[in-house]
Amino acid sequence: MTYTPPTWPVSVKAIALDIHQRVLLLKNERREWELPGGRLEPADDSPETTVERELLEETGWEVKAGPLIDGGVWIYEPIPGRRILIVTYGCTVLTPDRTPVVSHEHKEVGVFTADEVPGLHMPDGYKRAIATWYGHRHR
Repeated sequence: MTYTPPTWPVSVKAIALDIHQRVLLLKNERREWELPGGRLEPADDSPETTVERELLEETGWEVKAGPLIDGGVWIYEPIPGRRILIVTYGCTVLTPDRTPVVSHEHKEVGVFTADEVPGLHMPDGYKRAIATWYGHRHR
């Protein structure tokens, strides 16, 4: 019997804060809030450039991808049997005074304080990564 390793898509996500230190989130077709970002494609130069491009496309924000978030790499199963590897970066927003826009890929855009995030309808992996990034920035 031949071993076939799992092949899962990789989604690179960004934690980006506005000038009021609120995290930018997008609402998807499942009515969940999620971090902006997108699928890592074979032609992409790096995960960091993918994050930067996706943020600009999805929200109009220019960012510089920073460090990987400790605990921000996790497996998400949005529907049974479909697994996605999530890789989360902390980002520096280069256009913090720009109002984010919502692209055709999402239903809504929002910005939330650290205290509001735990009460949102979103996967726990995103909540953990956001809490870690807020903790990292306030050391």
